[in-house]
Order: sequence, then C-alpha cells, then structure tokens
Amino acid sequence: MNTVTQRFLFLALFATSAALTSLHASEPAIIAKARAYLGSESALNAVNSLHFYGTLDLNLATEDAPQTPIKVEIQFERPYRQLSLITSEKGTEITVLNGYDAWQRIAASNDTTRWNLALLQIEQIKNLRANVWENLSFFRGLESQGGQVKDLGIVTIDEQSCRKLAFVHSSEITFYRYFNETTGQLILTETMRGESIREGGTIMASGIKFPKTLTTLATRPDGTIQTITITFDRVTVNEPVASDTFEMPLLISK
Repeated sequence: MNTVTQRFLFLALFATSAALTSLHASEPAIIAKARAYLGSESALNAVNSLHFYGTLDLNLATEDAPQTPIKVEIQFERPYRQLSLITSEKGTEITVLNGYDAWQRIAASNDTTRWNLALLQIEQIKNLRANVWENLSFFRGLESQGGQVKDLGIVTIDEQSCRKLAFVHSSEITFYRYFNETTGQLILTETMRGESIREGGTIMASGIKFPKTLTTLATRPDGTIQTITITFDRVTVNEPVASDTFEMPLLISK
C-alpha cells in the first residue's frame, strides 16, 4: 500500500469516526447508560438477528376453562425482516415482514385446506418496520433511518426517577420509553395506540440482557383492559436463518 493510499484511508476512517462521535454526542446521555445496562458496545453492535422462543398468555384462563399453551416464536433480522409464529390448539398464525413486503397466513390445525393468506397494508408494514428497528438497534441510530429521538425530561414511574424519551419513527408511530436515571434500565414503554409494555426478569444471551417476560396492557373498544403476557424460554443471537424464511408461501395448499 503506497503512502497516498494510506493517507486517504486514514482520513476516511478519521472522518467516519468523527461523524459517529458527533452523532453519539448529540444523543441523550441516558441512551449510552441504557445500552451499558444491556451489554457491552461490542456485544450490542454485533447483533444482526434475534430469535425469541416462548409462550403467550392471554390471561383468560379460569378454574372451569384453563388456557391451553400457546407457543410463540419471533425472529428479527437486519435490516427489516421479522417473523412471528403463534401456535395454539386452534391453528397457526404467521406474520412476516420482508423489507417493504408483509403478509399474514392463518391456518386451522385440524384441516390443512383451511387457511387464509393476506397482504398487509402500508400502515401495518410501517409498524412492523419500526418494531424491527426497536428490537435490533438497542436505542441508537434512529436519526439515520429518518426518525428522531426527543428528550422529554424527568418523570416518576413506580417511585423511580426516569428519563422519558420519544422514539419518533413518523407522525403515526412513536415509542415512549422511560429509563431509570441511575441504572439506565428500561422501566416502561408506551405506544401511540395506548398500549403500555413492561419487561420482567432477565435472560442472558451472547452477553446481552433480554427480558424474561413482556406484559402488555391495552384498552379494548368496550373500555376494558386486556392483558397479554409473553414469557420467553430462550433467546438466540445471530442464529443462522434459512434463505427462504421470509418468503411468501405459495397460494395453493400442499
């Protein structure tokens, strides 16, 4: 490598480093603390895909009508791929995002000829893309995707002093996240749809903390509160993904 080439590469690397330093310097300080709570920078930056395995509880069980297990798998892959698979005694529901395309297939468990495949609408696709970013970014870099992070100040949640940030993906999609000021731990997430999401417990995978449970509270049309809990049994990081995982299935039954 000649001297001119070496100098050019040095300048290019210096410029990139300076740009990243400037970007990180302009972000709310709590983001660095929140990332450090989850894992090291090297561990977080190495994540290209995540695979969550667990069970879904709709909190509808009673003594007379116990709820049968509902299995859940959720996969995320950079840049914008997601697959969620819900399996119950009634059948399966699979929802997939592949870049700017998304679809959902619902099939009955007792009859392979009974299924429905639907393409998702633009707003649904935008929500899925935002969800992928939120799960793989670990709070940093939304500006590079056309969004912005707003510091909304200090609020008290569960008697804890928290920094409230708005992760604005668009005028219709914003995640409000509340981080403990001292530890950086995420205490609460709220969405523009009125959902509140709390994390519980910890699963360690590849040096990163992931939640053991996700509990979502949402208001039904009749005003009652619906509680949905996902309990994860396992999380894998950068698990090999088959090339056809996110492809749309054939429009015929096999």
